[in-house]
Amino acid sequence: MAVTVGLIQVGITDDEPVDVRIDRVLAITAEVAASHDMVVLPELWPIGAFSIDLMPTHAEPIDGPLCRALARVAAETGTWLFGGSFPERVGVGAGTEHFNTQVVFSPAGALAGVYRKVHLFGFNGGETTVMSSGGDLAVIDGPLGPTGLATCYDLRFPELFRRLVDAGAEAFVIPAGWPERRQAHWQILARARAIENQAYVLACNGSGTHGGVPMAGLSMVIDPQGEVLAEAGAGEEVLSVEVDPARVAAWRSAFPALEDRRMP
Repeated sequence: MAVTVGLIQVGITDDEPVDVRIDRVLAITAEVAASHDMVVLPELWPIGAFSIDLMPTHAEPIDGPLCRALARVAAETGTWLFGGSFPERVGVGAGTEHFNTQVVFSPAGALAGVYRKVHLFGFNGGETTVMSSGGDLAVIDGPLGPTGLATCYDLRFPELFRRLVDAGAEAFVIPAGWPERRQAHWQILARARAIENQAYVLACNGSGTHGGVPMAGLSMVIDPQGEVLAEAGAGEEVLSVEVDPARVAAWRSAFPALEDRRMP
């Protein structure tokens, strides 16, 4: 049975206050969720992926107001909500850590998945200066079947996706804050992860300019053979597409390349 998926390519600009953006995006999310089985948001949409200075000051615990609001939207609309990522604060005082944390809520509003970004971007700068790297994989049972979670820069590390496939993943959800200057890499790598793993890729990017960095946009839904089923433009947009989860098993059976994996 087809699953109706909505990717919300949020426009993020430095001149929009964080609290205003959160309220605005929550309203858009509730509207989109009302007509979709599954909704996906981008990476660090409350503050902007390149707004490094805002990360610690706007960090919240996973049971804080932002996640409670996302849970309410999921419960009130009866929709699977892949809430993108937010700056998570863990611990207090000198033991406090911050993570780039992706969250998923079930149609009942329950927290169904948590993934703390493993590969932090910045080459010893950027988010590596204010956040800790996560250490665990995440595969959840969602509307597309077993779904692996990854975030932005993770897309460059195919071994992570192989491990997700070994854990049963048949689809990947990838919120991102991918810049315009490397948009070709975004498009190629997202398709490669779909092709090599014979899995759906739902890649939801941000748009706009923040931290002085223009975003690529170009959110995509890619099928297990690497065909782009739908692609957004450069601005704020809702990308809507119907996805048939059964196509993963059908393609893996018709072209069983994963069974030929050999590790010398």
